[in-house]
Amino acid sequence: MNVLSVRNLTKSFTLHTIDGRTVGALHGVDLDVAAGEHVALAGASGAGKSSLLRCVYRTYLPSSGHIWLDTAEGRLDLATLPDADVAHLRGRELGYVSQFLRAEPRRSVLDVVARSGTARGMDPAEAREAAAVALRRLGIDERLWAMHATVLSGGQKQRVNLAAGTISPPRLLLLDEPVSALDPVNREAVLAMIAELTSLGVAVLSVFHDFEAIERLATRVVVLDAGRVAADGDPAKVLSLEVAR
Repeated sequence: MNVLSVRNLTKSFTLHTIDGRTVGALHGVDLDVAAGEHVALAGASGAGKSSLLRCVYRTYLPSSGHIWLDTAEGRLDLATLPDADVAHLRGRELGYVSQFLRAEPRRSVLDVVARSGTARGMDPAEAREAAAVALRRLGIDERLWAMHATVLSGGQKQRVNLAAGTISPPRLLLLDEPVSALDPVNREAVLAMIAELTSLGVAVLSVFHDFEAIERLATRVVVLDAGRVAADGDPAKVLSLEVAR
């Protein structure tokens, strides 16, 4: 069953500060992600990968088309849903892990991760325990747990982001370059945690520029080219064609 169904999605931007011209980012994208499936987006820089993720998360308002999300409340169209309803779904049924951590200035590392669990219905004590397990697994030293999350290094913030996104994970998880700032050891821990999501029935839509990570994690690859779907299929076959281009 599809958790996410994107149909004829378009997104354009008006360059108000230049000359008012309109630039298209997405042109009629169709995409499905099923429960327990990891779909990785590939393509050159500027192909529309991050724009697609942000439309699904609704940080960008689509210009047209549909983004159907299967939720506990039924099938909802994120493209037309009021902002307040989208905010209600975020963190509960729709998660987003980016390469940047956005946290309240005086919120501790442990609190940032645990609050994600409570937002998804976990008991506060259970959420703190799950947060501790995730932080240990991702190599965040316990001495850092009481520190404000904003003072961490870039790689530490990425791991805190992933910990927050994967405790009691949402129905659909969006990953935008979650390993870009990591050293090999921490990268391995993060990839191992991401690999487990599909066995939990989570639908994952990701952007990686690392083909090795895509081949390891993805069950399917969708290639975008100038805002359109150029290929969709088995990771090894699709990526071999991309390398040959």
